[in-house]
Amino acid sequence: MARIVGRALPLATRFLVRPPPPPIAAALRWRRRRPPGGPTASPHLSASVLCSPFSSDSQRRGFHVSSRCSRSPVPFGGFFGSLRGFRKTRRRLAAKKQGPKEKQLELDVNISIEEEMPNDPEVLSIAEMLKLNIPMAMKIAFDGLKDSEYKTRESSIDDVGKFEKIELSVLLCNDDYIQKLNKDWRGEDHATDVLSMSQHIPELDLPILMLGDIVISVETAARQAKERGHTLLDEIRILMVHGLLHLLGFDHEINDEAEAEMQKEEELVLKSLGWKGKGLIKSAYDTVSDGRLQAENSDGAVIKSLKKAGSLRFYRPKFSYIFCDMDGTLLNSTSQITPMTAEAIREAISRGVNIVIATGKTRPAAITALKMVGLAGKHGVVSEFSPGIFVQGLLVYGRQGREICRRNLDQDVCREACLYSLKHEVPLIAFCQDRCFTLFEHPLVDSVHTVYHEPKAEVMPSVEHLLAAAEVQKLIFLDTAEGVSSTLRPHWAEATIGRAGVVQAVPDMLEIVPDGTSKGNGMKMLLDHLGVTRKEVMAIGDGENDVEMLQLASLGVALANGSEKAKAVANVIGATNDEDGVAKAIYEYAF
Repeated sequence: MARIVGRALPLATRFLVRPPPPPIAAALRWRRRRPPGGPTASPHLSASVLCSPFSSDSQRRGFHVSSRCSRSPVPFGGFFGSLRGFRKTRRRLAAKKQGPKEKQLELDVNISIEEEMPNDPEVLSIAEMLKLNIPMAMKIAFDGLKDSEYKTRESSIDDVGKFEKIELSVLLCNDDYIQKLNKDWRGEDHATDVLSMSQHIPELDLPILMLGDIVISVETAARQAKERGHTLLDEIRILMVHGLLHLLGFDHEINDEAEAEMQKEEELVLKSLGWKGKGLIKSAYDTVSDGRLQAENSDGAVIKSLKKAGSLRFYRPKFSYIFCDMDGTLLNSTSQITPMTAEAIREAISRGVNIVIATGKTRPAAITALKMVGLAGKHGVVSEFSPGIFVQGLLVYGRQGREICRRNLDQDVCREACLYSLKHEVPLIAFCQDRCFTLFEHPLVDSVHTVYHEPKAEVMPSVEHLLAAAEVQKLIFLDTAEGVSSTLRPHWAEATIGRAGVVQAVPDMLEIVPDGTSKGNGMKMLLDHLGVTRKEVMAIGDGENDVEMLQLASLGVALANGSEKAKAVANVIGATNDEDGVAKAIYEYAF
């Protein structure tokens, strides 16, 4: 919840040169629960409302309300304008006069949406609604000031009837932005729901009352709305009322009596307006009583890696494409995609990010694995009609899933490897586009189908039959991790010099591929085909076969379980594939 400390700031400088922000204490809720885990300019949003007059020692006054919603790069009014520009457009409509002899008290309300927020339809609708809601709440709150019996309220703002104009700014933002404010001005490095900052200087006798700024995290509000069983608009109204009362002198953190008085006023304003909710103070107590809060750690911050789970709608994507490896990356150690990772991918897709599979697998294997979590098909990540990089970049598919590149392994190398397999009884699988072939049955061969989702290998009667069946893109030897590292890799690295290359995606498999093969080459070809620059791309991988891909991307993320070669070239190291590394990378770096 919020608390407020007014700041002394020479008024003249506010209109001329923006001064350095003064040291202040901003508004903050106690604690809140976190879950586990190119925009177009918006239309002009403006309104003019005339509220009924109220009595005061000054002349009988009505309210002329000028409300504005802002989305253009004009600095946000008040203190926050010195921190960041905001998209703002203005249009004012003249309010009707209540009577020819009645002076109008202008309520100048500026509603802004922080510029890094995407054009979320619900948030834009709420901003439109707030044009009417905020002046109504101000009117109700002002009515109670003159004859207020509250003992703890700071009463420097008492009779608003003596002012010609009252200004208030409200900013809607996400957790990242409010966390930066909270850290800069309160030393609290975590997000909160609402911050209030006063502009009022009682010592200056001015015709304008600058109430100040209210900042609301829509992201936190959405979580709290879900927890408390009401809509996002309901929660934002509750937070707005809480912030407004702070600007009018209420402070629940002084003592128990102050808390009780502010709670009473919150509930009174909400009830008078017919809005849902109990007020922020009462809701926070109910949340504690229900045991729904997640404990903070020793420095007051909740788990950061899961911070944005379910909240990508409040962030703009930093990248238009994410290229993602499968084995050891998207798939965990049991070759499954976890629910959290699947949800992160769905959220990214819903925000317009294109997820492209870049794997050593065949396309059918990728489709099978992703189909298990509902991510295959027309609206998923992979299908027969989507772009993708398969078989270590030897098969690349572009728009509409059409093949744009195919590279085959040298026939002599294939024959030598097959003969070696028969002689040393080391199982081998030949990958031929969407089919797999082998020379004899073996449990390790079966595991490639049952565990890794590859097409079931067809047993061929001879080496010549296998080579005649189809063009071979790559071969895989299957053995123990020790057998691969001590015997197979040294032998074939030397035997294929100048004709082919060897690569490993997992420790117990050695792949023989055409010389110069890499996912990076396939990725470059696909980007050229799609007309996408590397600045638009994030890549996630773990193996040595992902090195070139991680280097080519604007941001390369190697998972912690990955090879040392992959981690050496990556921009950042993520969590392991058994710790939802892909999901956490999306939440932390992609938005």
